[in-house]
Amino acid sequence: MSLATKINPPVFYSSLIISLSIALTAALMPERSGEMFNEVQSWLVTNVSWIYVLSVAIFLIFVVLIMFSRLGDIKLGPDHSEPDYTNTSWFAMLFSAGMGIGLMFFGVAEPVMHYLSPPVDDPASIEAAKEAMRITMFHWGLHAWGIYAVVALSLAYFSYRHKLPLLPRSSLYPLIGDKIYGPIGHATDTFAVVGTIFGVATSLGFGVQQLNAGLNHLFDLPQTEWIQLALIVVVIALATVSVVLGLDGGIKRLSNLNMFLALLLLVAVLLFGPTELLLQSYVQNTGTYMSELVNSTFNLYAYDRKDDWIGGWTMLYWGWWVSWSPFVGIFIARVSRGRTIREFIIGVLFIPSGFTFLWMTVFGNTAIHMIAGDTLSTLATAVNEDVATAIFIFFEQLPLSSLMSFIAVLLITTFFITSADSGALVIDTLTAGGEIDTPVWQRIFWTSMIGFIAAALLFAGGLSALQTLTIASAFPFMFVLLCFCYALFKALRHDFMLQTSVQNHNTSVQFSKANISWKERLDSLLVHPMKPEANDFIDGVVRPALAQLAEQFSANGLNAKLLEDEERIRLTIYKEDAENFAYGVRLRHFALPSYADETHNDYYRAEVFLLQGGQQYDVFGYTEEQIIADVISQYERHLHFLYLASSEVLEHEYEVSQKPES
Repeated sequence: MSLATKINPPVFYSSLIISLSIALTAALMPERSGEMFNEVQSWLVTNVSWIYVLSVAIFLIFVVLIMFSRLGDIKLGPDHSEPDYTNTSWFAMLFSAGMGIGLMFFGVAEPVMHYLSPPVDDPASIEAAKEAMRITMFHWGLHAWGIYAVVALSLAYFSYRHKLPLLPRSSLYPLIGDKIYGPIGHATDTFAVVGTIFGVATSLGFGVQQLNAGLNHLFDLPQTEWIQLALIVVVIALATVSVVLGLDGGIKRLSNLNMFLALLLLVAVLLFGPTELLLQSYVQNTGTYMSELVNSTFNLYAYDRKDDWIGGWTMLYWGWWVSWSPFVGIFIARVSRGRTIREFIIGVLFIPSGFTFLWMTVFGNTAIHMIAGDTLSTLATAVNEDVATAIFIFFEQLPLSSLMSFIAVLLITTFFITSADSGALVIDTLTAGGEIDTPVWQRIFWTSMIGFIAAALLFAGGLSALQTLTIASAFPFMFVLLCFCYALFKALRHDFMLQTSVQNHNTSVQFSKANISWKERLDSLLVHPMKPEANDFIDGVVRPALAQLAEQFSANGLNAKLLEDEERIRLTIYKEDAENFAYGVRLRHFALPSYADETHNDYYRAEVFLLQGGQQYDVFGYTEEQIIADVISQYERHLHFLYLASSEVLEHEYEVSQKPES
């Protein structure tokens, strides 16, 4: 296949040009660009902080309502699909892609900073300690994952359920239809690519400083820009190997390693630290977070202006999570096929948040306990002067400090590798028009581009300016996410109506079951056919029955087509302005059940597949008349769905037509 078929030129080239232009501007004029970006952020904090806060609240409320509603029963894929990954691997990849490296960087630092400089209470007080943990969990909890869930759920649903490309543009399909393949779609995907490149590049640039600090702490390796450049090269080289191996070969294994190392470090700090205090604090911190959730969500300090604090913390985090959402959302969608929406939201929203709360409690409360007991006055100084070194100063006060610091350095490295390789994989998918199986050179190209931008900005001092730009760029993308919510709800409601209509609608017209005795029907239920018998049934019964129906539908003016291959056959009726109807029979291979009294080891079922997926019932043994009757019954249910779907629109149009003109 030629290279041209593996990239989407408008997105590929525009993303590349925009990324390099912004990076060069920030690198060549770091002070001027920093001033300009800071002015933009200051204006946003002063004038539209309420939009950030309200939008993020809407995202969280939206996914929670979907989870509790009947829409949560819909699968991210056909009705018969199953998850591609085990729960353990799935959780590990969610954790690594979402915010793994951030926990290493801020696990000690943020609670301490809030403890020493709280927004409302006296510094270093008991109330300040409680507030520090509540604020930290607020910034890293459900709201962050709610943002990710909106993007990931929308992408996974439209891609796996409606066969659209795994691209942000697909989430707008219910609103603009086929226009997603035009300029609007290209612009949406380009915005996602640029945000992903700078989000990963800035994290790589800042994070490599912490890696350098850890190596300096362990091996006295100098903390210089050239050392950091060498570390970026090493991390990018390892990420390139991982991204060449692909999702299963590289990223999944590294994510499992990340989870193992993170658990090892977490358990060590829990056991070596004030264990009883930490367990009590975890319960109390979680309870405080939940009890104050609504107030925290909407708190803008409107009556006690704290614009600097809001802008430097809450808005920064909300903007950062939104700017990362295309990258994390696409990656989560990639690994979530086959799960129900409810299972997906529970997994994405609560499992990572629960682990994050435990991590922040163990590291944060231990650090606060050290400072409050005055056993480590240097920790507070380290947090204020150099956040990158704080976690290593923290480990010095615990047993096996060198070993724990070494594990932390290893964990930071693997986190960076997974961030870089998963980011490059997502960018490659975006710029390839949703293609997953892309040439190796494309993945290497984008991995190298992330490393190049991070290194250039690190040397030029433009990382801070670029971080500010990334946060500010989240403002327009929040409106795109609000459109995602509306479009997704509209599509889910439509899908649920179809599903309910097919499953529950019953007609008063009953088809006679041909001339077949009950003994013959019982025999067909007890037999477990092997492949030759199953193929004979498809050729001798199903194909003639569907062929008759296709001919009759065509005679009635409908666009009916019969599609078939070796082990399946499908009748499809195409409609221009409504959902198509499809009825297919597919042979599925199973091991023989233990209760079957037969000598062979396997058998085949002739299962019915509709447009929305497998219906999990077997028609083997049906006569031609019974197959025809079943198709017509399903088609009648489909017509009932079309009536329900269109009746609201028709009723609205009628009401409008009856209104007197003004």
